[in-house]
Amino acid sequence: MFPPRTLSIQRCLACLWACRLCAPELRSNYDYARTTQFEERRNILYLISATEDLVPDLAPFDHSRAAAFEERLVGVLNAGALCLVTSLGHRVGLFDAMADMPAASSEAIAARSGLNERYVREWLGAMVASGVVDYDPRDGTYAFPREHAAFLTRAATPANLAVFAQYIPLLGRVEDDVVACFRLGGGVPYARFERFHEVMAEDSGQTVLPVLKSHILPLVPGLDERLKDGIRILDVGCGRGRALNLLATWFPNSRFVGIDLSEEAIKFARVEAEQRGNKNVSFIARDLSRFDQQAQPGTFDFITTFDAVHDQASPRNILRGIRISLADDGVYLAQDIKASSDVQHNREHPIGSLLYTISCMHCMTVSLAQGGDGLGAMWGKEMAVQYLQEAGFHSVEVHELAHDFQNYYYVCRP
Repeated sequence: MFPPRTLSIQRCLACLWACRLCAPELRSNYDYARTTQFEERRNILYLISATEDLVPDLAPFDHSRAAAFEERLVGVLNAGALCLVTSLGHRVGLFDAMADMPAASSEAIAARSGLNERYVREWLGAMVASGVVDYDPRDGTYAFPREHAAFLTRAATPANLAVFAQYIPLLGRVEDDVVACFRLGGGVPYARFERFHEVMAEDSGQTVLPVLKSHILPLVPGLDERLKDGIRILDVGCGRGRALNLLATWFPNSRFVGIDLSEEAIKFARVEAEQRGNKNVSFIARDLSRFDQQAQPGTFDFITTFDAVHDQASPRNILRGIRISLADDGVYLAQDIKASSDVQHNREHPIGSLLYTISCMHCMTVSLAQGGDGLGAMWGKEMAVQYLQEAGFHSVEVHELAHDFQNYYYVCRP
C-alpha cells in the first residue's frame, strides 16, 4: 500500500505544474530556482515518474459495462412507471374490464369500465408503450392479449401480479418520512401507511387463501381432523383476518382468536366475521410487544402467523409468548419471507430488490417506530430458525410450497 502523503505530493505537483503552465503570472511566485519553464516541467515530471510505482493503477473504465448499466437504469425507470399504471389499472378495474373485450376504442373501454375516457386513453398509451396492450393504428383500437390477462386480472388469482404492483405507490407515499429516518433515526408508524392492510389482504388472497386447505394445513399431519373435532386456534398479527375467518367457516367446532395491533384491520375482520355468520371467532386489537409476559400457558392447540413476525417491535417476545400459549402437544405454523440471513445469498432471489425495498420502507421502519428491533422482512431462514429454537421450539421444520416462491413455512413443536 502506498503512503498517503506520497500520493498527495504527486497530486499537488501535478496541479502546480498545470497551474503554472496556464497562468504565467503564477510562475514568478514559485520560481524558487529561477530555472526555465522547460527545466521546471522536466523536474516535476521526473518526480511524478519516480512515485508512479507507489501509486496503484486504477481499474480501466469499462465502457460496455457502463452502457449496459445505463440501459438497465432506463429500464428500471420504465418498469417503475409501469408499476404505477399497473396499480391504477388494477384498482379502477381496467384490466378486468378489458379481459373479455374484443379490440375496442378508448371510448368503448371507458364506457365498459365506467371511467373518464381521457384518463383511460392516457393510461392505454402507457400500456401500449410498455407492450402490455396491443394497438391497431388502422382503426384506433386496443386489445388486451389473453396471455397478459392471465397475470393481471382478478380472475387470474393467485397469479395476479397487479396486486403486488400496488406496493410501489403505497411505499412512495411515505418516502419523505423514510428520508427523515435515514437522517434522524427512528421509524415510520403503521398509521402512516394508508391502504397497507388492504393490499396485504389481497397479497394473502394470492399466497394463502387459495391453498390454505389444500397445501398449508396438510403441512401438519392430522390437523384437519383435529380442527373438525374442535380445537383452540390463535392467529398472531392477523391483519384483516381473512385466513382466520375462512378457517372459522370451514371448522365450526373449533374456536378462533385473531390479534393485531391495527384497530382498522380488526374492525374489518369483525365485519367479515359477522357477514359470514362466524360465531366461533373473535378479533382483538392489542400490542403484543410484551406477549412473553402476558401469555396464558397452554391456552391454544394451534397457533399461526402469516408474514407477521419480522415487523413486530419485539419478535423474540412474540415468539416466546407463542410458545408459552401453546399446549405441549400443540403446533405453531409460521409463514415468513423466503430469504437467507446472509445478503450474499439473496442476490439471485427472484424478487429480492422488491422485498428489501418493502422491508426498508415498511417492515423494518414500523418496528423501529415502536422502539423495536427493526428486524426487517429479509431476516432470513437461518435467523428465523435460531429465534424459534431460542423461544423453546425443539422441533422446527422448514417447508416450501411450489406455488409460493416468496415464503417459507415453519412447522414448530415444543
